[in-house]
Amino acid sequence: QVQLVESGGGSVQAGGSLRLSCAASGYTYTSNCMGWFRQAPGKEREAVARIYTTTYGVTYVADSVKGRFTISQDIPKKTVYLQMNSLKPEDTAMYYCAAALTRICDTGIEYNYWGQGTQVTVSS
Repeated sequence: QVQLVESGGGSVQAGGSLRLSCAASGYTYTSNCMGWFRQAPGKEREAVARIYTTTYGVTYVADSVKGRFTISQDIPKKTVYLQMNSLKPEDTAMYYCAAALTRICDTGIEYNYWGQGTQVTVSS
């Protein structure tokens, strides 16, 4: 059974940092695509970052968070991280990780599995 379990969300003041974790299990972690998404109330879901889960893991970070957010992974732990620095109130959202069982880790791919989400709230 595939499971993606996010953790690390919380409430911080603007300028603060959080690190989200997504622990994957139940499928072959390597050579697939893992992504972080977020959705704020009343807004569409936004792709934040993704990583191709190989040793040299190619990454992508959305322009809206570039320079502030970093995606990384620990392959032995089958865990993907989203380090979020210099947080802004507009980063407030539910953050989800997702897994796409494909070697094509690119914009627009279909993600097969989703976590339950972790809330990030940034106050001004």
